[in-house]
Amino acid sequence: MRLLFVGDVFGRPGRRAVKQILPDLRQAENVDLCVVNGENAAAGLGINKKCADELFGAGADVITLGNHTFSNKEIHQIINSEKRLIRPLNLPPGNPGIGSAEFSHLGTTCVVTQLCGRIFLPPCDCPFRKIDELIRQYEARTDVRFIIDFHAEATSEKIGFGYYVDGRVSAVIGTHTHVQTADERILPKGTAYLTDVGMTGPHHSVIGIELESGLRRLMQIHPYEADVARGDVRFSAVLVDIDPETGASRSIRRMQIPL
Repeated sequence: MRLLFVGDVFGRPGRRAVKQILPDLRQAENVDLCVVNGENAAAGLGINKKCADELFGAGADVITLGNHTFSNKEIHQIINSEKRLIRPLNLPPGNPGIGSAEFSHLGTTCVVTQLCGRIFLPPCDCPFRKIDELIRQYEARTDVRFIIDFHAEATSEKIGFGYYVDGRVSAVIGTHTHVQTADERILPKGTAYLTDVGMTGPHHSVIGIELESGLRRLMQIHPYEADVARGDVRFSAVLVDIDPETGASRSIRRMQIPL
């Protein structure tokens, strides 16, 4: 089974990259399941129905979100009805939406989920204990393969989480920092791991924000409007080959394609 995970889609430039690159790439790489992180799809902050429809229309099977899940108020129009839209599993009880979803492929059930880290991010429930709870729900079944979007700031937390679930899930792909890391690997017990898949969007920027806006915010510590940048648009993703019989990953390859 082939998984394609597309990194944080940022604003209109990121959506344009997905629409232009994903359909052909999905066909060329014989992708069975495509996960796209879209928490910055709407003008760089949150997502709405229009942006979600664009990503689904381009070939996303599921869209994961993150700490900006509710940053665009229009999310409430779709968060409870769109079952392919996944917010963090470890948000406190009572939040709308779902934290995991099942997708079937040739007799195998893929459970896609997302968890937020707790270092340098808003408070949420423990991701380590929460993933244990989710895995226990499926412990009587042998046909389940877990795909995790771990949305976190700290590299140490991401790496620790990867080793914590090694052998129990098929893949842990990191998101949130918008900077692709070069540490893709298969962990000792068969879990594919990458600390951060990177950003699909404008790289001549401050993680997607136009340089002047980004520098002003950093230097003056003032909530200025953050304009989406436009230059050097790249499509960032990772391709994982998963053994359908065992759920162990056989290979992982990151990619960054200029628009």
